[in-house]
Amino acid sequence: MQGDVASTILLPAVLAFIMFSLGLGLTAVDFSRIVRQPRALLVGVLCHFVLLPLVCFGLVSVAGLTGAFAVGFMILAACPTGTTSNLLTYLARGDVALALSFTAVASVLTVFTLPFIVSWSLAHFGTGDAAQAVEVPVGMMMGQVFVMLGLPVALGMALRAWREPLALRLEPRFTKVATVLFVLVVIAAIAKNWDMAKTAFPTLAPLALALNLSMLAVGFIVAWLARLSRRQSVTLGIESAVQNATLALVIAGSVLNDGAMAIPGAVYGIVMYGGGLLFAVLMRRFTAER
Repeated sequence: MQGDVASTILLPAVLAFIMFSLGLGLTAVDFSRIVRQPRALLVGVLCHFVLLPLVCFGLVSVAGLTGAFAVGFMILAACPTGTTSNLLTYLARGDVALALSFTAVASVLTVFTLPFIVSWSLAHFGTGDAAQAVEVPVGMMMGQVFVMLGLPVALGMALRAWREPLALRLEPRFTKVATVLFVLVVIAAIAKNWDMAKTAFPTLAPLALALNLSMLAVGFIVAWLARLSRRQSVTLGIESAVQNATLALVIAGSVLNDGAMAIPGAVYGIVMYGGGLLFAVLMRRFTAER
């Protein structure tokens, strides 16, 4: 019963709070940057919504992973960029405005892409009861993702538009709380499936690290080849690799009701901070000139 409450109430509530805190930092002007930076946006979409799932599928296939764990990684790859990418972009001296804009765009696009990627993954990798989850209506999943992502962000933006001084005071505090809540969610997910996580970590952690480092490199290199600025290239490297692991846990635990599928998201949620922070520190000097 406690596990049901955690997966159906607590996890979505934590995600909503995190997305609300992101909304506090957004204004309508942030979305106008999309029009002024179409090439950077398109490169980000290519890396995050096309190359990331393909790279993830390739690594999972090479590793010989099947079943719930394979689906869990694909769920993770189908999720939008994580809100902490904005913090890492700031630390790396990247283009924070681009990071904020892309995070918002990715959240909207995910409403349409995530259900199809997850459904395909369940059909391709799923076995036993997990395969039956393909029957979950795509419309229902899209509706749940929209409520978890779009509505909290919109409320945060509305509060900022209504009472900007209050929103600016709340944003840094809420961001810190959201980070702590995310860590607690990861810990709770691992604790709930400790026996499975203890057994799977030696197998999943190297794969999670490989995916994280690969996408940091892919995002940066593709942006550089597209002749984007150094700061934009660093930003898109981070945006391509830092995933919303909390949403992956919610989809696995609340929508699909499969704790095993949540383990890859929990593992990646830990690993991506190490890889992302290392990348940000190394890129600070690289972006110092521009």
